Amino acid sequence: MDERRLGVLCGLAAYTLWGLFPLYFPLLKPAGGLEIVAHRVLWSLLFVGLLLTVVRRWSHVRALVTDRRRLLVLTGAAVLIAANWLVFVYGVNSGHVVETSLGYFINPLVSVLLGVVVFGERLRPLQWAAVGIAAVAVTVLTVDYGRPPWIALTLAATFGLYGLMKKIVRTEAAPGLFVETLLVAVPAAVVLGVLHGSGGGTFAREGAGHALLLLGSGVATAVPLLLFAAAARRIPLSTVGLLQYLTPLMQLALGVFVFDEPMPPARLAGFAIVWVALAVFTADMLRHARAANRRSAVEAVPAGL
Repeated sequence: MDERRLGVLCGLAAYTLWGLFPLYFPLLKPAGGLEIVAHRVLWSLLFVGLLLTVVRRWSHVRALVTDRRRLLVLTGAAVLIAANWLVFVYGVNSGHVVETSLGYFINPLVSVLLGVVVFGERLRPLQWAAVGIAAVAVTVLTVDYGRPPWIALTLAATFGLYGLMKKIVRTEAAPGLFVETLLVAVPAAVVLGVLHGSGGGTFAREGAGHALLLLGSGVATAVPLLLFAAAARRIPLSTVGLLQYLTPLMQLALGVFVFDEPMPPARLAGFAIVWVALAVFTADMLRHARAANRRSAVEAVPAGL
């Protein structure tokens, strides 16, 4: 199998698993959001640690923890991804799966804005148009919900900032994920200690099946991230950008057709405006990628041919 096809398969697998998350986390009830996230952190740490032992990548971890600048950036990334997990679990388990899907629909546009703010990148006219259309969509959805769609906006902001941190630090997936989870492992252990000390923890009192599901949350967290990293190394960014819409589409379908969440006309209109923004953004991205490929092909032709 060639590298590009393998990359596409890894990307499809990663985004499909993320899309199925709304089916997994309700199975963890009666555990609350904090308990679920704490278990995700600790079991991810164990799983990735075992993986690092198998692939012999502990030297990469040592390089990260001895580099103060990268360690500081990864600390920020760890806090952001933990916050993202907490809000996502809350959204899913409180009946807001549709709104969580909105967060991941608008995430690419948030990432573009972060590029402007942090790196001083200049947006092309169609990119500005996409951002403007998305702002209209958020306004429409605010009117529909009677409040800003804070779950969606928080998910988009935290995951966008997390991606920004990962872009700055540039490390392999497994060592980076291990250090991130290690940095929040102590707070996670404290949360579980307090919960179980007060009788509120569910790991030891809801049966073996529940305990295994909580343990499995670590594997469910780590595997898609590792698949995504494998995909990102093998396929163009434009292809990754197209594949990423699979996750929110699946989550939206689950919210409407499996969990029977309401989709009144005004809310549907807001989502439709978001999709228009994404269509404009994607069309511009693909056009720019094709133009860049043509320039590269021309530059690669030897003079005199």
